[in-house]
Amino acid sequence: MSLIRQMTYQPAGHSAGSVETMTFARLRELNDGGTQRADFHVLAVVDAGSGSVTVDFRRHPLRARSAVWIPPGAVHRWDDISDVTGDLVLFVPTAPVTHATRELVALPDPAAHWSVPGADWPFVDTARRHLLLETSAPPGDAAGELPEILLSALLARLNPPHAATRLTHPVFRLFRSSVEAHFRQHHDAGYYAHTLGYAPRTLSRAVQQATGRTAKAYIVERITLEAKRLLAHDRLTAARCADVLGFSDASNFSVFFHNATGQRPGAWQAAVNAGRPR
Repeated sequence: MSLIRQMTYQPAGHSAGSVETMTFARLRELNDGGTQRADFHVLAVVDAGSGSVTVDFRRHPLRARSAVWIPPGAVHRWDDISDVTGDLVLFVPTAPVTHATRELVALPDPAAHWSVPGADWPFVDTARRHLLLETSAPPGDAAGELPEILLSALLARLNPPHAATRLTHPVFRLFRSSVEAHFRQHHDAGYYAHTLGYAPRTLSRAVQQATGRTAKAYIVERITLEAKRLLAHDRLTAARCADVLGFSDASNFSVFFHNATGQRPGAWQAAVNAGRPR
């Protein structure tokens, strides 16, 4: 049985909007301390306090004037948030209205946590408060598009680190989309180079400039993340993971996982299930 709680976007009340907001106080009422996966984006802006959020096996501290972005499909857990104040914005991938912010939310791995520079905070805070005001408007308000517009303004003001670099590399953007669609079947960077019509060196150089990793390393990291999700949260065996992720057999998958993490799949799974951080 899966230990993960699957969450579907369901706006509170009678609203059918694509953007919803809540406070950390409300999150504490709803949070059971378990692991979650949502089919929507979760963007949090922290005003004060401290705590942590673990996103896909990486623990991130929550501090004053920081932001957290959890994309759809990412497995996450909130911890020690008893004194954290701030707001969360829940939104579907199609909610942003500008070209730049729509491309931003399309990134499969936006920065999970970053501090907002002091000079930017007044603009972020104002954009956030205006969004909160509009999402509290009565149902049926004529200005139904304002939350989406103000979400786009908030995303632009938050300016997640490294996003601009990734968005300016069209080759990487094509590669990223292709990997998301085919990483379960194709593990070789050569496949993506051929499919996209680029020389392998050209493709790897573009990925290196955008992410600091080679094309091969990017693919390995994506497959490894999915393997960890399957092992830890879906409790699949190594043999089943091998089948789902396109490996010829459990032995080949085990070698791949060991090379990527330094542990065999079974040992890693046992350590995670025993509560040891990974």
